[in-house]
Amino acid sequence: MKKYKITGLILIAFLFIVSCDNEDWLERDPKNIITDEQLWNDPQLIQSLLANYYDRLPSMHGVFNSGGMTEIDDAMWSGHFDQNWRNDFQYGNDYGRYWDYTFIRDINLALDNLNEFSTEIDANQKSLFTAELRFIRAFVYFEMVKRMGGVPLVTEQLVYDFNGDPEYLQVPRAKEYEVYDFIYNELEEIKDSLEGNNGSQTRANTFTALALESRAMLYAASIAKYNNLMDTPITLSGEEVGIPVEKADDYYEKSLTASQTILESGGYSLYNENPDKKVNFYEMLMSKNNSEVIFAKDFETSLKTHFFAFENMPRSITEDNEYPSNLTPSLNLVESFKYLDGSDGDLNITGTDGQPIVYDNLTDIFENKDARLYGTVIYPGTNFKSVPVDIQAGVADWGDSGYEFFAAQDLGARYEDGGLWTGYDGPQNNAQFVTNTGFYIRKFLSEASGASLRGVASENWWPWFRLGEIYLNAAEAAFELNQAGVAKNYINTLRERAGFPANSLENITIDDIRGERRVELAFEDHRFFDMKRWRIAHEIWDGNENNENAVVYGLYPYRIVRPGHPDNNKYIFTKIRPTRFRRARLFRLANYYSSIDQAVLNNNPKLIRNPFH
Repeated sequence: MKKYKITGLILIAFLFIVSCDNEDWLERDPKNIITDEQLWNDPQLIQSLLANYYDRLPSMHGVFNSGGMTEIDDAMWSGHFDQNWRNDFQYGNDYGRYWDYTFIRDINLALDNLNEFSTEIDANQKSLFTAELRFIRAFVYFEMVKRMGGVPLVTEQLVYDFNGDPEYLQVPRAKEYEVYDFIYNELEEIKDSLEGNNGSQTRANTFTALALESRAMLYAASIAKYNNLMDTPITLSGEEVGIPVEKADDYYEKSLTASQTILESGGYSLYNENPDKKVNFYEMLMSKNNSEVIFAKDFETSLKTHFFAFENMPRSITEDNEYPSNLTPSLNLVESFKYLDGSDGDLNITGTDGQPIVYDNLTDIFENKDARLYGTVIYPGTNFKSVPVDIQAGVADWGDSGYEFFAAQDLGARYEDGGLWTGYDGPQNNAQFVTNTGFYIRKFLSEASGASLRGVASENWWPWFRLGEIYLNAAEAAFELNQAGVAKNYINTLRERAGFPANSLENITIDDIRGERRVELAFEDHRFFDMKRWRIAHEIWDGNENNENAVVYGLYPYRIVRPGHPDNNKYIFTKIRPTRFRRARLFRLANYYSSIDQAVLNNNPKLIRNPFH
């Protein structure tokens, strides 16, 4: 017993001595917990947090989502039959909904912590981090306002005090124009603080802020003008929806100023590295670190991959045979690309006598088209990954009464004359995992080895902002401000890159500008929102089966079988409406602003429903 007492006293004495010699010995920081002081004074940790927030930028359309904008506008679904509802598209009340106050809360918390705890980092670096967080917040608010109209403007943490009454946390919706004004004022305040990132294409910099200004202010201006030109403008009494018409010019001016600042900065230029203008346009979006891209989501540097190539590679050249060719572009889109002589883009399928026009080669029908067509769409007779894409619907066998059309059930089958019957890449009507329209997507489709394999996938980036859009924004804003000459010059610059002669447009209309946006920005997630802000979506997608703008069409090439005749083994084309495209698209007035989720309304009775919901 005595021995144990002595040992215990020795241990107590030892601990007393240690504590006297080193008072911090028992108060050391844990090794598995990062304190606020450590986090917010470590630039590397702050950058990691920012990387997470950049990754969370809204991507419900785009960012290589095989759906959304692509399938409901200028393409159709050719994937799984069990998802055929994608071709029966009637826009739901919640279509396009985005309401993310979890993200807003996280950003506001980060801003508060940066302000409170970052006492040891360089002041300029702290200012840069703060500006980046505010840019991300402005970006999120823009994505909300363009879908929902006015939303609650929350710029500080809302902390519940457990007093039983949460009313002080229930923030009402701001006016629609107040959200746009907030976005503009934020960007103006932070743009100079973002100079430290100038040159970066994956972090916000001065020109990224200006690019968001350019786009957001154009949206606000369009709504102010075109909503008020409707027979019955879409508004709410508290202006949560609807922008006064007198604000239009001011917003157009702000958009134009931001656009011209970028264009005149000298830091960016249109991509023109390849003398082959067709290939050049494709390469522009695939080439990393080119001078046209202002801000991008870079999957390679974030060690992520995406499945766009896996889901959309032409059937014959996919590296993974299970689920290729989900989305196939429409003939409607193909015909929106004009001919280089300035004529409309309708393809010459039949002659004045109503008979099919015979072409020597599959590509002849597309000759002298806007070079952007090739860079956007894989059409019959073209290659991908230096391999011919095998697009042929069947044969047109000449008989006593003219052509008889035959298609093979088996892709890649040979006809009785030994020639190709139906191409391995289709098209096939009412089929899955092969084009139903006669076209495949080229834009954003990676040629890298393994890009269409699930185990490898694609690393090419998604450009949030690029100079091509800025030219278009500047042209539209200038035109709306009665500066048609300025607008024409911007549009002609873009057209020249696409193979048109210099100064190809002598005069310009708003329809010219809208047409240029459609072909330049196809599949980049602009058209749906452009149609909304111009208030023409309900007119274009009106649910009318006889309206060619509301229905998706395809183009089917057939090889002529007519032995001994000069037309033998040449080609004719037919225009079809794919069977899987079930109903004309219907966009209702209710779709100009998405509905607010009922759970959100239940939690905040101060919120006003959107019109028609």
